[in-house]
Amino acid sequence: MDGNLAYQEEYPEETLNGKTVMMAPAALNHVLISGNIYGIFHQYLRGKRCTPIPDGALVFLTEADRFSPDFMVVCDPEKLRPDGVHGAPDLAVEILSPGTAARDKGYKKTVYARCGVREYWIVSPGDRSVEQYLLRDGRLELNNIYSLYPDYLLARLSPAQKAEVVTEFRCSLFEDLTIPLEAVFARVQ
Repeated sequence: MDGNLAYQEEYPEETLNGKTVMMAPAALNHVLISGNIYGIFHQYLRGKRCTPIPDGALVFLTEADRFSPDFMVVCDPEKLRPDGVHGAPDLAVEILSPGTAARDKGYKKTVYARCGVREYWIVSPGDRSVEQYLLRDGRLELNNIYSLYPDYLLARLSPAQKAEVVTEFRCSLFEDLTIPLEAVFARVQ
């Protein structure tokens, strides 16, 4: 460490297929969405076995893969250690940014599936959408894409069309947890 520096920032990093990848600081919308998702699960899981884990924690999946999802839920307390999560979380969430979209939709999704992540979300701040993938036969398959409609678009819809707009969804891990899209994207610009 440089003796002239009183403070030196550490940027988070991940290891993908044995290669270290530095992660840039997140944009405000990214941080807001991650916090919103954490808040939803933190409230719901209070007093329950599963643990909601906010952005910044590492998950050790294989010898060559150490990820830092934007949010995760772990239901096996044996996987929780001081340096991170050892083994697949039950739910992993990645929030897209221009520099991570290809990894999140490609390599990371494949590794999450191979390691047994039961549910995976890819959240798009720009589209205000959540792609929900569920583990089936060793693959994370798209279950649905949930999108928050902007007010100007809702104004153009007929009452019948508005009635068909999906405004909430369920996490497959918890039958009684309904997640409003407005809560996921609250305060996002």
